[in-house]
Amino acid sequence: MNSHQNARLTVHGRALLVTRILEHGLRPEEAAQAMGVSVRTAYKWLARYRQEGLPGLENRASRPHRCPHQISDDQRQSIINARRKRRIYRQIHQETGISVSTIARLLHREGLNRLAALEPAEPPNRYEREAPGELLHLDIKKLGRFDRPGHRVTRDRQKGTSRGAGWDYVHVAIDGHSRIAWACIKPDETGASAWRALIAAVRYYRHLGIRLRRVLTDNGACYRAKVFARACQRLGLKHTTTRPYRPRTNGKAERLIQTALHEWAYARAYDNANQRAEYLVTWLHQYNWHRPHSSLGYQPPVSRLPLLNNLVALHS
Repeated sequence: MNSHQNARLTVHGRALLVTRILEHGLRPEEAAQAMGVSVRTAYKWLARYRQEGLPGLENRASRPHRCPHQISDDQRQSIINARRKRRIYRQIHQETGISVSTIARLLHREGLNRLAALEPAEPPNRYEREAPGELLHLDIKKLGRFDRPGHRVTRDRQKGTSRGAGWDYVHVAIDGHSRIAWACIKPDETGASAWRALIAAVRYYRHLGIRLRRVLTDNGACYRAKVFARACQRLGLKHTTTRPYRPRTNGKAERLIQTALHEWAYARAYDNANQRAEYLVTWLHQYNWHRPHSSLGYQPPVSRLPLLNNLVALHS
């Protein structure tokens, strides 16, 4: 333990003080005056040396030997157990009789002061299909239409509005192995639009030599529609859905949507929604053919295709 910055005596100074009293014959008052400390301090170190010897001159913590108001280990554990049952501070106080301030300090020290800490995030559950086409992730993102640049560009919320412009529904798809993405914009998210988007996606992946076998969606009404089920049956696709309120199961599609928002939808200033829709094709090409992916060893998704024809091999 370090000495206080204003301390007059170190361990060596205390030993010198005791030596001058016991061996040199100085009175405690004279030794204290010579060392620049009070007489009471001289008597304190002299008494401690006589009781414990040189170890008694070492620094000690100022923590008291006993604390009558300190909670016991059983009380501490009861507070933690009550907190894990999602009790608030006042409820724990009523159950244990311990003050709210003590409960707050204990739970803060244990890292349980926030209720969110009681439910830690689940570890990442990353998985990858063994071959392209084994699983296709589908999802929909709703984007507002506009006929003039919005306040993100103009910085004016009064002039940059497009009231009544409607919505664009971006139907996205991504292969679970290669990460090759596809998307199109439909006027709604009905079952009819969903199966039309599915047919267009099947044609796109078939053009790349990928034969789809299974699709994964959430529990949206368009994916539970009969027309979508008939489309999957005619195309020979097995349709599975995610568990309710479990978007992480369809995480690849969710991640694709976020990437599209950052790199396409909100990446530049578009004059209107039609111009944004036209750029979607260009962005998808960049995403599939040129954009490096960390999950693919920083290679583009098209590098995962098993067989490349001459046109793909020579593409740059």
